[in-house]
Amino acid sequence: MFGNVSEAYDVLSDKEKRAVYDKYGKAGLEGGPPTGGAGGSFKGGYKFQGDPNDVFKRVFGTNSPFASFMGEDDGTGIAGIFGGMGGMPGMAAHMGGMGGMGGMAGGGSSGMGSGASSGPRKAQAVRTQLNCTLEELYNGATKRIRVTRKRVGSDGKAKSEPKILEIKVKPGWKAGTSVTFPKEGDEAPGVIPADLVFVIGEKPHAHFTRKGNDLVYKARVSLLEALTDCTVTVPTLDGRRLPVACNEVLAPGVTKTKRGEGMPSSKSPATKGDLVVQFDVQYPTHLSEAQKGLLRRALGPQ
Repeated sequence: MFGNVSEAYDVLSDKEKRAVYDKYGKAGLEGGPPTGGAGGSFKGGYKFQGDPNDVFKRVFGTNSPFASFMGEDDGTGIAGIFGGMGGMPGMAAHMGGMGGMGGMAGGGSSGMGSGASSGPRKAQAVRTQLNCTLEELYNGATKRIRVTRKRVGSDGKAKSEPKILEIKVKPGWKAGTSVTFPKEGDEAPGVIPADLVFVIGEKPHAHFTRKGNDLVYKARVSLLEALTDCTVTVPTLDGRRLPVACNEVLAPGVTKTKRGEGMPSSKSPATKGDLVVQFDVQYPTHLSEAQKGLLRRALGPQ
């Protein structure tokens, strides 16, 4: 294949040969232009006899056509072989039609058909979970993440390079929210760096369970408190202590709701969900006979 490329370059870099090829094709190069045809001093009989390696050396600055793709470095610092073909206007187009001399664009003898890549490929995105506390998702936070990725230097070699990425967590974000840093992944010759994608996760909380934008708080109360009125104090995610008055008998499983004391909406932080307080009534494990008597008198038929 590279012999074909070298032959094409040999023809297209010579104005006279190129003019003959443009008008009469390969037959005109080998047999000469028709009698009276515009061929200048060129009489035909062309046959490529150069060394493909020498031609590659002149075009791309390296003897190794695979240097960019295989990580090979010959000291020239060349990255991206086919990027250099832009220096010969129309060269790729001519090579596609030169029959036995090319076929690179037309699926000829080179074996590189229409399925060949026309440029560098994009590496697959790298996804990482970023766990946040419920307080961070309630109040917002700034997370700084140190990453180390590979970058190709001027010498064509990939080297490790650290970078700090900053993520501003917005109040109300939910688990599954993703933040993308385009092209911040590893770089390699002929490869577009991958995107880095951070997916928000939620750490378990000691007191709250999140359900959408609502917060559920389980309050443990004694049987005495459940029967004789009580006030439960709920610690909020922004540092307040919220009193919840219970002036009625609290049956097991009963709930009380405080409107607007839940999680903020990510689209409208001023709008919040609700705080739902679930009461867990703690029954005594043992009662003395005296206590039982008092309860019978207090709760029995009057």
